[in-house]
Amino acid sequence: MQEKLDSIKEKIRTIPNFPKEGIMFRDITTLLKDPEGFNEVINLLAERYKHSNIDVIAGIESRGFIIGAAIAHKLGLGFVPLRKPGKLPYETHKVEYSLEYGKDALEIHKDAITSGSSVLLIDDLVATAGTCLAAVKLIEKLNAKVHECAFVIELPDLKGREKLENQGQKVFSLVKFEGE
Repeated sequence: MQEKLDSIKEKIRTIPNFPKEGIMFRDITTLLKDPEGFNEVINLLAERYKHSNIDVIAGIESRGFIIGAAIAHKLGLGFVPLRKPGKLPYETHKVEYSLEYGKDALEIHKDAITSGSSVLLIDDLVATAGTCLAAVKLIEKLNAKVHECAFVIELPDLKGREKLENQGQKVFSLVKFEGE
């Protein structure tokens, strides 16, 4: 198993000083274009959740769409996109959240998830968890429960896992980039 995870981690490109000085950007496009790496990510996550009584998978814009939709397909589940404001055509709920450099928001269709549903929340990366916490709030506005927040990459130094767990969320990630 560790060999598979090491292989996934090796397929993720690091771009220094993007989008600003001092940031080490973890670019999954190199992982996604690699059929073996991409399939391994989907297979590992699908295997983890195949017996979890999840009703639907929600993915955070935009790379969470790619991973989440592929897992939903593999598990025979529906997929719900959580989008930036103004991208969804029907009535939405909106949650704003803070970034290091300002504010942003996520939206979900008001009818996207059935009340009482168990939702697997997917994104490519967790850093400070601001976006994910907003996504959790949106799902809870629809009277659904997040089964777990799952990520390909975790940046432990930025304490996103701790913030999510402090809000009662379970967190899973495949690979970690610590202190890099």
